[in-house]
Amino acid sequence: MESQDLRIFKCVAESKSLSKAAEVLGYVQPHISQRIKNLEEELDTKLLLRTNRGVTITNEGEALFDYAQRILRLMEEAKAEVNPNKFKRSLIIGASQTVSAIKIPSLFSSFLKEHQNIEVKIKTDRKQVLQEMLSYGEIDGLFLSGTYNKAQFETVYHYAEKMVLISPLSAERAETGQLTLLINSDGNCIYRNRLLEFSKEHHIQKATIMEFDSLEAILQGVHGGLGMSVVPASVVNSRGDMKSIQYQELAEDVHIDFVVKKGKQRSQSLKKFIHFLGSL
Repeated sequence: MESQDLRIFKCVAESKSLSKAAEVLGYVQPHISQRIKNLEEELDTKLLLRTNRGVTITNEGEALFDYAQRILRLMEEAKAEVNPNKFKRSLIIGASQTVSAIKIPSLFSSFLKEHQNIEVKIKTDRKQVLQEMLSYGEIDGLFLSGTYNKAQFETVYHYAEKMVLISPLSAERAETGQLTLLINSDGNCIYRNRLLEFSKEHHIQKATIMEFDSLEAILQGVHGGLGMSVVPASVVNSRGDMKSIQYQELAEDVHIDFVVKKGKQRSQSLKKFIHFLGSL
């Protein structure tokens, strides 16, 4: 069993597609198929089931996938330990665009001052997608708000974030019901849901709802007089171009958890990051 076979298998299992894995790895699909076939013949078991929609992983494939993650991670750590001048340890963290706007870059900046031999990457996506990535080992940890699968993940760090309601200075009062609500397209976004709650609390029945895929688009929409939104207070406080926006701090805070997978052997870089968070 070669390490490259494990890399190919891991990529196929994560993407659930031979063609997507081939694209990611820069191979032609027949080569990917042959390497998987060779691996199955060597282990004398079926690892993947081919369907018209892609592939699904078998129970035996799940077991190998777990080992492949650990083996490949240890190989990367070994290279970084033997030759730190050439190889860096990696740390991949997930977060929504809203959660990752201010606090997380600040955390990374402080962390990297102490650990310059670690390469940090951040993945932004919808909450459900990020939880799947954490489950499959595509990311090491995840910053999220709200509920999550506590049977699979555990919180190792927690902080609170203030929320503010922002609207154009020239906007009509909410009681008129003529406002546009600018919300994140992720249905699990806590800021989106708080704005919708606000509209109900203030009986804004005729408000138009407009969805955006990024926090920056929402801010620019409010800045341009398009409508109102709810965002982290730290975002507003960090911007110097918010003079045309009025904001009101809401009473409740958003609670953010940093979660990792339960029972998973943690990399040295993740252990250092968790220790760093605990020292704050």
